[in-house]
Amino acid sequence: MAEHPAYPVGLRLAGREVVVLGAGQVAQRRLPALVAAGARVLLISPEATPSVEAMADAGEITWQRRRYADGDLADAWYALIATSDPAANTAASAEAERHRVWAVRADDADRATAWTPATGHSEGVTVAILTTDSRSRDPRHTAAVRDAVVEGLRDGTLVAPHHRTRVPGVALVGGGPGDPDLITVRGRRLLAEADVVVTDRLGPRDLLAELPPHVEVIDAAKIPYGRFMAQEAINNTLIEHARRGRSVVRLKGGDPYVYGRGMEEVRALAEAGVPCTVVPGISSAISVPGAAGIPVTHRGVAHEFTVVSGHIAPDDPNCLVDWASLAKLFGTLVVLMGVDKIGAIADTLMAHGKSPDTPVALVQEGTTAAQRRVDTTLAAVAETVRAHEVKPPTVIVMGAVVNVGPPPPPASGPLPE
Repeated sequence: MAEHPAYPVGLRLAGREVVVLGAGQVAQRRLPALVAAGARVLLISPEATPSVEAMADAGEITWQRRRYADGDLADAWYALIATSDPAANTAASAEAERHRVWAVRADDADRATAWTPATGHSEGVTVAILTTDSRSRDPRHTAAVRDAVVEGLRDGTLVAPHHRTRVPGVALVGGGPGDPDLITVRGRRLLAEADVVVTDRLGPRDLLAELPPHVEVIDAAKIPYGRFMAQEAINNTLIEHARRGRSVVRLKGGDPYVYGRGMEEVRALAEAGVPCTVVPGISSAISVPGAAGIPVTHRGVAHEFTVVSGHIAPDDPNCLVDWASLAKLFGTLVVLMGVDKIGAIADTLMAHGKSPDTPVALVQEGTTAAQRRVDTTLAAVAETVRAHEVKPPTVIVMGAVVNVGPPPPPASGPLPE
């Protein structure tokens, strides 16, 4: 008898009883989706994994601590049979058949009346992959197909250009520290849907090469601003293109709200009545030290870390950083945009009690192919910057965490041209 393919269907389980037999790894993977679907989940199992038990403690599911008994599926709309007892699974399958309850059987898919597809989600779309031939059924294959489809939907490569969701307005997208793989999934998708991308030198430049030819890329550093301040000119550019009905992405390095002037742009767009979406990004303050082998916190070494901007010298009246207080902290100090002022910063910290022997790491072009790390001390950091020609963008890490990991390779002077 020829095998028939499964008939795909979406179950609307909100408010309906779903019975789950067994509370091991299979149930742990499946329960969150059932809860998210709004099902009234009855879990029957004498034991449970800690994660499943936590769901019961939180009231997300009802847990009866016992073994399966005949009649448990009488009121179910759907069942997941996943106990470690084959006899109980067989009996439950027979009951499901009698009550006409669609049931998934984890230990024997061929004896089940339903299969769980490999599923994924992207912006309101659910992707479900089923293998039609039981002889070649391979969960790894279906999962790989699922992942490829979902990734294509998320980054826009699977959607025809004329079918893309084009929403006029501006998205402030944090591009991460530099490695194009470190942008968020949502940020990459919005880039794929953009008509205009306004970027700056700290945005992940490699992502621009992936944009379709029709996308207009505007370098924020080259926007003519005449009598306006540069930021005002950028704001006006965003507003102008959005009012033309275009989807605009303002691509920033790191996170839009971490020294990215993101709120200034959000406020300008709000005042102009332009819709704006903010997509957080991975901040270089944490990711760059991590990429260089430095944890900003470590048990028994540093219980806190502080991130400050070093673009204004400590003795400048416009400086808002309390360097005297920072000098007294025991944790990690991460300085962004501080290469040019590092001499004055180090002197100020030492003047207020910071040890001259405090370990310091300079991580230039973090997460990119050009990344390099130079280690020194607080007393010697200014001379190290000059001797090794350390240039922006560089993240400066101060504190004992610098020496927690394996030692970095020896620095060999400035980067080659």
